[in-house]
Amino acid sequence: MSTLTLAVRDSSTMLRRNLLHARRYPSLTLNLLLTPIMLLLLFVYIFGDTLGAGLGGGRAEYIAYLVPGLLLMTIGSTVIGTAVSVSTDMSEGIIARFRTMAIHRGSVLIGHVIGSVVQSVASVVLVGAVGVAIGFRSTGATVLEWLAAFGLLVLFALALTWIAVGMGLVSPTAEAASNNAMPLILLPLLSSAFVPVDAMPGWFQPIAEYQPFTPAIETLRGLLLGSGIGHNGWLAVAWCLGLAVLGYFWSTAKFNSDPR
Repeated sequence: MSTLTLAVRDSSTMLRRNLLHARRYPSLTLNLLLTPIMLLLLFVYIFGDTLGAGLGGGRAEYIAYLVPGLLLMTIGSTVIGTAVSVSTDMSEGIIARFRTMAIHRGSVLIGHVIGSVVQSVASVVLVGAVGVAIGFRSTGATVLEWLAAFGLLVLFALALTWIAVGMGLVSPTAEAASNNAMPLILLPLLSSAFVPVDAMPGWFQPIAEYQPFTPAIETLRGLLLGSGIGHNGWLAVAWCLGLAVLGYFWSTAKFNSDPR
C-alpha cells in the first residue's frame, strides 16, 4: 500500500480508539461541559435582565448576545480533555508501544486531533440545544450564514485542538496538562462573550480585543444573528489559521523529539 493509504488507515484506527475512549470514559468531557452550561444558565437567569437592559433590550436580547460566545467557550473547554488524553498516552507508555509497531508515525496525533474536533462539535450541539431550550433563536441568519458559522466552529476547534495537543505533549502528567490548558477556558472570560468590549474599562479593552476569542465570537454572533461582522471575519480566520499552524509544528516537533 502507498504511504498515503497507510496514513489514512492508521489514522482511522487511532480515531476509532480515541472515540471509544471518550464513549467508555465520558466523565471528563461531561465535567468540562458543565462550565459553559452553568455559565449560560447563570448569566441568563441571574444577570440576564440587567445585562440585557445595558444592550437596550431584556433577557431575550441578552440570550441572543451570550450564546455565540458560550459556543466558542465550549470548544475551549472541550479541548482541555484532549491535552489530558495526550499527556496520559505519553506518560503511560502506550506511545512507546505504538512506535515499535508498523504504523504511520503521524497517525497517533491525527487520531487525537480529529477525535477532538468531533467531540467539540458534539459539545457545541449540546450547549446550543440548551441555548435553544432557554430561548435562543437564529431567525435572521440565512442558510449560507449557517454554513459559514459551522465552518468557523470547525476551524476554531481544529486550531485550539492542535494547541491543546502541544500542551499535552509538554506536560509530564495529566494534572499538569489540565492546568497548562486552562487559558483556553479563561480567555473567553476576558473577551466579548459576556459584555461588549466598548462597555469595559479603557485599560482592559486591548486585553479583550487583541486575542483570538473576541473576533471569533463577534463573527459567529454576526453570522447566527444575521448582522454584520465587519473586519472580524478575516481576523477570526487569521487567528484560527495561525494557531493551527503554530500548534501543528509545535506538536509534531515535540512528538518526534520526545523519547517517551
